[in-house]
This record gives sequence, structure tokens and C-alpha cells, in this order.
Amino acid sequence: MASIAARSASQALRRSVAKSAVRPAQSAKYSLLARAAVNRVSIAQAAAAPSAPAVQTRGVKTLDFAGTKETVFERSDWPLAKLQDYFKNDTLALIGYGSQGHGQGLNARDNGLNVIVGVRKDGESWRQAIEDGWVPGETLFPIEEAINRGTIIMNLLSDAAQSQTWPTIAPLITKGKTLYFSHGFSVVYKDDTHVVPPKDVDVILVAPKGSGRTVRTLFKEGRGINASVAVWQDVTGKAQEKAIALGVGVGAGYLYETTFEKEVYSDLYGERGVLMGAIQGLFLAQYQVLRKNGHTPSEAFNETVEEATQSLYPLIGQKGMDYMYNACSTTARRGALDWAPVFEKANLPIFEQLYESVRNGTETRKSLEYNGRKTYREDLARELAEIDNQEIWRAGKVVRSLRPDYKPENDS
Repeated sequence: MASIAARSASQALRRSVAKSAVRPAQSAKYSLLARAAVNRVSIAQAAAAPSAPAVQTRGVKTLDFAGTKETVFERSDWPLAKLQDYFKNDTLALIGYGSQGHGQGLNARDNGLNVIVGVRKDGESWRQAIEDGWVPGETLFPIEEAINRGTIIMNLLSDAAQSQTWPTIAPLITKGKTLYFSHGFSVVYKDDTHVVPPKDVDVILVAPKGSGRTVRTLFKEGRGINASVAVWQDVTGKAQEKAIALGVGVGAGYLYETTFEKEVYSDLYGERGVLMGAIQGLFLAQYQVLRKNGHTPSEAFNETVEEATQSLYPLIGQKGMDYMYNACSTTARRGALDWAPVFEKANLPIFEQLYESVRNGTETRKSLEYNGRKTYREDLARELAEIDNQEIWRAGKVVRSLRPDYKPENDS
């Protein structure tokens, strides 16, 4: 979601990525991650005696997360040669080319997997896919044809679109195929979406913990995004193994075991909470109080958003909350320690209300109704324009322009 300016920037980014994207006619060019994997395999093979079997580094770990044991899978168990061999007889049919489709599709292609894209012919997604090097009739097809050609059907349409298109798609998910999701929404809330997978196919989930743009960026940097992995239906007995391999294929570095239900509950809850909804509400409330008490827009923004995002939040990401507290003044620490429990007590009932709204399907029904409107894009653009026009974010544009590393939006 973005303002008109941000959407223009996003389009510019896609065009930039397209220039460096792999064209089918060119020789394969892998990302830093893919090239590193190839190099590791080559070095290992060269060093090994001719008769010595290859020894794989196991990437399955049981880790203690604050007293709870959890299983974590990592990409070290799936070097590129092994990954390519595992999927050598498969065609990944990626349905939808939005944020996740773009990121996961390009990563899988750069990892040397056989990927095709299925979208509405001549629509905006079709045009964007062509810009990224997908070729009509070779790697780009209408949705129905892509599904017929694919063995692993990666349904990355929006939640509302998955529900709307399911009557057409369902008959094409035939025995022997694998149905892949990156969100548990459609399957878990089947009473509202009417998405009920066939009984004779594996149904799996790989849910990257970030936007499709982040999935792509981290992959190109040679890193990997965290992702959740789950199995809804295991017909072959290999559904989990397949899901983990696909997770690595689309750019995950670590995969955390979960269920479809827990993935969608935590995802919807988090987005409406501190990841997006709550943080906008808290930023706006603090800013408004500062402005009402005579502080200038620049001062209010700096003390609300700029210092948080540019100075303090990165410290939390690096080493945790206590590390950030210790990096601040004694006065700041004392005030934060005193007021944190007050905010926790005030917000806990709201978060409990939010979780129940997610669990009982209220949020699902709201999303399906709103995102299924014919005027969805226009309605969304209007709402985002209202946020973009709020004083806090108008002031923020000026503050951002003063950063040493600032680049104008139309140059990003």
C-alpha cells in the first residue's frame, strides 16, 4: 500500500529490477545466494575423493526459544545442486504476480528452478511480468493454462482473489499436483472463502515474514528472509520436505514450523497490531498531543517518528529492547521503565479484542468484503491519500529530505 508517489516509486523499482532480471534467452545468472551455493558445491565436489559420498550439512535444529523448544529448518540442508535435482521434474506454476509473486518467482527462477507465471492476459500483472523477463507462451501464461502445465501450483493471488477465482481454479488442481500457499487465510477461513482443497493433493504453506520486495532484496544480498512452513494435507508423505525445499527455493534462510491456523492468526493480528495498525495509531496520537501543546511539526515528527525509526528501533532489531534502553540516557531509561507497564495495561484489552476478532473471522469477512469490491483500488487509493496528507507525514517528507543519504522519491 502506498500513496500515488510511492506507487510511482514502486513502479520505477520494478522497471529497475526488470533491467537486471534474468531473460530466458540468456544463460542463468544467479543471485549472490545462488552463486555462493554453486561455488560451495563445486569446491566440495572438487575436494572430495571420486568414490567418497557427498556429506550434507544438516539444517534441522531444535532451538530453545525462552524455554520453549521449537524446530527450525535452514537452507544449509538444501545446497543449490540438491535443490535443483529435487525439483528437476517439477514445474512451479506461480499464480498471481503481486508483491509475493514477484519476489518468490524471481528468486525461484534465479535458483535455477523451472518456474512459469499465470496471470490474466494483457492485464497490469501480465505487463509487469514481461518487464521482469517472463516470456508469453514460454514462461508466462493465462492462469488456467499455467495451472494445467504446472505440478506445484503456487496460489499467490490476493486473499479476496483466491476466493473469487476458486470455482474456476479448483477443478484444475488434479491428483498428483501440489497446492502451495503463502498465507493460511483461504483454507483456514473456508466457511467464508469457500476454498476447500481437493483431498488427493498435498497442501503446503511457506509464509515469508516480510513483503515480497523484502524477500527479493534479501535474496539478492545473499541473505535469506525468515519464513513459516506448514502442512495442511499430506497425501504423499513428503509434503513437509517439499515445503521446506520450496521455502529455500523462494528465498528463505530459516523456516519455522507452524500450522496454517497459527500462521494466519498471528499474521492478521500482527498487521493490525504493532506492525502497521497500532504503530500508525500510536505515532498519530503522540504527534497530535505534541502539536496541541505548541511544538512545531518538525519537532513533533522528530520526537515521534524520526528518532524511533532511524535511531532506536534499529537497536532493538540488532540486540533487543534492553540493549536499546542501555544505549539511552539515564533519564530516558527511567521514564521508559516507568511508563511501559502503563501502556501495556492500557493496550492489553485492545489486543485481546483484536485477537478474538481475528480468530472468530470478523477480520476475514471485513477483508473479503472490502477487497472484493469493484472499486477496491480506488477506495484504497483514497484512504492512503488521506494518510499521506496527514500533517505528520507531510512534515516527515521534509525531515527525510534532510537526511545525509536522502534520495528523491522519483530517483529511488
